[in-house]
Amino acid sequence: MPRFAPHPLRRPALVAGASSGIGAATAALLAAKGHPVALGARRADKCRELADALSKEGAETFAHALDVAESDSVQRFVSAAADALGAPEIVVSGAGDLSAERVHELDSAGFAAQVGVHLVGAHRLVSHVVPGMVERGRGDVVLVSSDVVRSPRTRMGAYVAAKNGIEGMARVLQMELEGTGVRASIVRPGPTMTGMGMGWDAETTGEVLEEWVKWGLARHPYFLRPEDVAAAIAVVVEAPRGTHLTLVEVQPEAKVR
Repeated sequence: MPRFAPHPLRRPALVAGASSGIGAATAALLAAKGHPVALGARRADKCRELADALSKEGAETFAHALDVAESDSVQRFVSAAADALGAPEIVVSGAGDLSAERVHELDSAGFAAQVGVHLVGAHRLVSHVVPGMVERGRGDVVLVSSDVVRSPRTRMGAYVAAKNGIEGMARVLQMELEGTGVRASIVRPGPTMTGMGMGWDAETTGEVLEEWVKWGLARHPYFLRPEDVAAAIAVVVEAPRGTHLTLVEVQPEAKVR
């Protein structure tokens, strides 16, 4: 008798922040691997475009508006996705954006808004999905963090605080879920070429990069691709039952000399 029943053949996945970047790449990869995927983001039109493209390739998909800053929106997304695809076996929390203000120059409302999306938004997903997973005795929750937890970066104070909070919450969740069959995992990307921060003007971007170089946070100019992080997320959720990848950090390689 195995210690754990294997994963079900059909594992519906919810991906928050699936309109672009890591979320979109993760949704595409999970769909390519045969998982039914619900794509959610504020830009629901982008989710629908991707879902339609994946469906044409034979994937089972569902797209729906999702704003993790609003509890009602999370509830609607989770319920609609379950109706369309079945009870979720996988949830990936990666929604969010960031600004480039210094901590002392960012007003408290702006600080709270960033924490509300990255941290409280992740908790909203957890609170709506994990109880059902516990009842079924299985499931994977992936919380997308950032290497700013290990190496804080200037101009990202609220983001750094939120990602530290996510990892703290995830570690408590891991302890509380031990023995339930539900796995909570942290995937911690390094610098990644996504849409986050792409709205900064050239002057701000230049200042930020200079500060990162000053603090030794930019060893080389290469960034991860969203697909690289998605690959790590897929490894985490597809690990055989009885194993638990609690923390996976992904960093970009430098150019080979």
